[in-house]
Amino acid sequence: MRAIRRHSHHRRSIPALAALTAAAVAAPVLLAAAPAAAHPREGRLARELVEEVTAQGAYRHLARFQRIADANGGNRAAGTPGHAASAAYVHDTLKKAGYDVSYQDFDIHEAHTRTERTTVLGPDSRDLSTAAFTFTPSTPAGGLTAPLVPARVDETPGCTADDYPAGAFTGKIALVKRGACTFVEKQRAAAAAGALGVIVYNHSGTTPVRGGFSSPAEGIIPSAGITLADGEALATAAGKGEVTVRLDLDQEHLRKTTRNVIAETRGGRSDRVVTVGAHLDSVPEGPGINDNGSGSAGLLEVALKLAEEGANKKGKGPAHKVRFGWWSAEELGLLGSENYVAQLSEKQRKDIALYLNFDMIASPNPVQFVYDGDDSDRTGAGAGPAGSAQIEALINGFLDRKGKPHEGSDFDGRSDYGPFIAHGIPAGGTFTGAEGIKTAEQARRHGGTAGVPYDPNYHGAGDDLKNLDLKAFDTNLDVIAHAVGTYAESLRTLGRP
Repeated sequence: MRAIRRHSHHRRSIPALAALTAAAVAAPVLLAAAPAAAHPREGRLARELVEEVTAQGAYRHLARFQRIADANGGNRAAGTPGHAASAAYVHDTLKKAGYDVSYQDFDIHEAHTRTERTTVLGPDSRDLSTAAFTFTPSTPAGGLTAPLVPARVDETPGCTADDYPAGAFTGKIALVKRGACTFVEKQRAAAAAGALGVIVYNHSGTTPVRGGFSSPAEGIIPSAGITLADGEALATAAGKGEVTVRLDLDQEHLRKTTRNVIAETRGGRSDRVVTVGAHLDSVPEGPGINDNGSGSAGLLEVALKLAEEGANKKGKGPAHKVRFGWWSAEELGLLGSENYVAQLSEKQRKDIALYLNFDMIASPNPVQFVYDGDDSDRTGAGAGPAGSAQIEALINGFLDRKGKPHEGSDFDGRSDYGPFIAHGIPAGGTFTGAEGIKTAEQARRHGGTAGVPYDPNYHGAGDDLKNLDLKAFDTNLDVIAHAVGTYAESLRTLGRP
């Protein structure tokens, strides 16, 4: 799961889906009006998959991902040998199981920062702790020197044009507080006001903002982050008189190639495709065994058991084609899933009945989250496209029958459901938490430790085979098996109230 600091245009697209989905969800609506006839095995396949898919079976894939990372510099990041080996393992394993498997190659960019410095000029010149934004343009050699002007701080600081009084930012460096909108939006607003660069200060904590854009093309003006304390001190000083700073950023952007792995059953209706996905890449800082080796291993094991049930044999397979996707470059901004959805024709998109996403399902201090398809929690981005509420209900009902507590999670745009939702495809899935802090109430309901992140090793070297909750992993494997088995046989529940 990509970090909040990676947010770019993707998150902005999620709250704006109401108008889009009204026109784009014709296929699910048609399913409700004229559901397909029940498959003779309806319900049986789901039960068999739940019985056959085990954490022990899926653990071997996690162990393989760990060995791959250990042999390739400690990570499986997109564009690295570790990711290429992970993709080859998934591809070859599914090929042997009889799936129609393919690679989808696409280009990504990698940022290497050589200089990141902010200097406050004057009699008491001083350097500030600075983090260059990922894919920022570099400043001229020797840095960019200009007066610093704070943008207005309100509920959406530095997000809109009225936060930048006309003429006040021309030829200056904008100082903007973090929060409410994406780094891309803040940068664009500052650039439109005439700013030559932008410095974003944090809204909490003691570390600099570590922001970024999805690609070099999104970087318009040099952009960097500083700490809350330094930002507030600069804003106060600028309110009393002119403050001049030198922003010195030097960053190299390299282009690489990475690949998605796509596998689908050879049988089943191709106009009612059940699509299931998980990102395969880790961050460069660690092996990514929970994030997202867990989701990737879960999908792989379910796919193998589905094949054993005859999914790749004529006349014995499920009613609907099942397509599995292992996305690359999720950690760089959902690039793999975006690339996949973008290259589909309009008909191919409409042929996708639903999308299921599984990203981080074995967090060591877990909470069982289910994506809030109907927006019953009334937080964040709102409901998903028509059919998403029914996916949530299917998963919640299964967990209720197993006596597993669960709670909703917002479609906040941080994982690979985003591009599918943006095209009106109903979506759902589970995860067990990332850097968020477990509350006392959650600890009471789900176990674990309050006041500690769901995954203390999130995006770090400690996200390895030793730091997993295998009970949570097993529960979510059952969820995947049940959902895949159910929808492979019948989509009737997508039309239920």
